[in-house]
Amino acid sequence: MSTATLHAALALAEQDIPVFLLGRTKRPVANCSACPANDDSHDRAGCGHLTCHGFYAATTDPERIRGMHDAVPDGLLAIRTGTICDLAVIDIDPRNGGRLIPELMPPTRCVLTGSDGWHLYYRHPGGLLAKDLKHRGFPGIDVKADGGYVVAPPSIHPGTRRPYRWAQDRPVIEMSPPLIAACRPAEAPPAATRPTAPTPTTHGGLISNPAALLASHIRAVERAPTGRRRVTLYGAARGVARMVAAGAITAADAYAALYAAGQRAEQSHYNITTAITGGFRAESVATEGIAA
Repeated sequence: MSTATLHAALALAEQDIPVFLLGRTKRPVANCSACPANDDSHDRAGCGHLTCHGFYAATTDPERIRGMHDAVPDGLLAIRTGTICDLAVIDIDPRNGGRLIPELMPPTRCVLTGSDGWHLYYRHPGGLLAKDLKHRGFPGIDVKADGGYVVAPPSIHPGTRRPYRWAQDRPVIEMSPPLIAACRPAEAPPAATRPTAPTPTTHGGLISNPAALLASHIRAVERAPTGRRRVTLYGAARGVARMVAAGAITAADAYAALYAAGQRAEQSHYNITTAITGGFRAESVATEGIAA
């Protein structure tokens, strides 16, 4: 299987699909000692190490793939998903009630998983996607997109010991409009619909120029270096929350401005929402009813 995995990885790379290797349990390989797992100041995307930081190690470079294979010869092959590689994969697990839904899921490139499920590969439609479709009444269906990955053939499922297999030789196609709608988060509209230029509503008490202060906080987020973006967004959220408390801007507009800045800084929906709500909470400003 080791040779088959290498050949499969190189074949995917030729199709411009970024791959990396997991351990034997579908989990990423442990980082080396120079790559702390929970240090926001460490540039995971630009690290350069062959196997550190999970999907950040994904590549289409044949030499890096060979080096990765030499380092983890028995690892499972994985494909990175998300906007960066234009892939969104619908992961259907029948054990949890998942099923194929023809009216939502047009035929596309498909993998039969080692647990009798399916991975349906689609082009990423852009914007935010939910992590699962339970909010639409479809249990057992997950969405692998930004911040995710899927196991690829010919990997062997660690539980069932059965292989992942390509079901047919179809091209990867666009999601259907109904599938895109089902994959949008229930708690947040698509990114394009979020207001990006809110207007402070009052003079803000002792804040002489609320618009300039808001712009300063937003610029700080957008200019933050990789590895410091989430913590910078949290700090900006605290500053903007103080503006809300002073009456310089509404909570809803403040949240929308910060959320849009987080997206421009390429942060995930989870990192954005936790940073903003955490910053607001630290300043005793409520986010109920406005948090995405």
